[in-house]
Formats: sequence, structure tokens, C-alpha cells
Amino acid sequence: MRLELENAASPGGESSSGTIASLFDDGNLPPTERLVFSLLRADESLQLDDLIEQLDGQLQSPEIFTALFELELAGRIRQMPGKNYVRTF
Repeated sequence: MRLELENAASPGGESSSGTIASLFDDGNLPPTERLVFSLLRADESLQLDDLIEQLDGQLQSPEIFTALFELELAGRIRQMPGKNYVRTF
């Protein structure tokens, strides 16, 4: 099986439109998911309580839970033991 990108990047890593090519486009995420995703890292897990605390005043708990669920279903994040979350590669 071969993966072909419609707008292949030039050798410098930029597409013909001048934007950086990425397999993980965060721009198409809904705003709540984008906000939650922006706090997570691939190399360090973030505990659910810490995530809720960081988003206090921006999102309510049900919105955070929904965003985490949707991101996990999409394969963008992974839940680790102890309600810790990390980005997937």
C-alpha cells in the first residue's frame, strides 16, 4: 500500500502554498478539542485533574471529557493508566 499526498511538500518541508506540511492537521479540530489537544504532549503524560485545572475558566469538565473521548476515538491521544493522557505519534 502506498500513501500519496495530494499537495506533496517541497524538499524544504513547505508546500506550494508556503505552509508547513503535516500529517496531523490540528486546524480541522473543533475549538474545544484543539484546546485540550494543545496541552497534551507525546513525550510526557498529563493527569486528568491537572488538565482540568489548567483549563479552569476556559472549559467545563463535561466539555473536557467529551474532547478527550473524541480525540481518543480519532486516535490522536491515548489514555494511560491512572487517567493520564498523551498524544499519539
